[in-house]
Amino acid sequence: MRLLFEIDTKDYDINGDAYIRPSSRCITIRDGKIAMVHSIKYNYYKFPGGGIEENETNEEAMIRETAEEAGLIVVPESVKEFGYVHRIQKLHNGRADHLIQENYYYICDVEPDRIKQTLDDYEADERFTLEWVEPDKAIDVNRTADHGPKDQNMLEREARVLEILREEGYFDKF
Repeated sequence: MRLLFEIDTKDYDINGDAYIRPSSRCITIRDGKIAMVHSIKYNYYKFPGGGIEENETNEEAMIRETAEEAGLIVVPESVKEFGYVHRIQKLHNGRADHLIQENYYYICDVEPDRIKQTLDDYEADERFTLEWVEPDKAIDVNRTADHGPKDQNMLEREARVLEILREEGYFDKF
């Protein structure tokens, strides 16, 4: 899978404890709009997806997380690799000194019908809502709105992936 870009804040102790958390994310586009999870509480957009569990493939995690967060059913045979983002930065939660994360993105189709979301407590608290959004709106919101305590590096990651999709013509293809 190709490296899309790297986010390395270089504000951590390279010899410190690392928290390694890979994730997989879904890219699905219809009529020039992209399916994204909108956090109503903190007003940001993210691709559906999340952490890869033990004994789970990247694709399996993306399919599971997309159903849980967005209520979208991925068509497994449509899944195609898009790229990944390597992110490393200092953590401020006491779990470890820094986070190392590979974020894998897959382009896929989804079934027309949705299922009920099954949100974690924090996702429900943030009021995760599926939205088919214009990419420029999601980029603008992620870069300019007040997101409270949310990590701006995560929001910028999503904005940059949207820009790459736009530059490569994906919003014209679907």
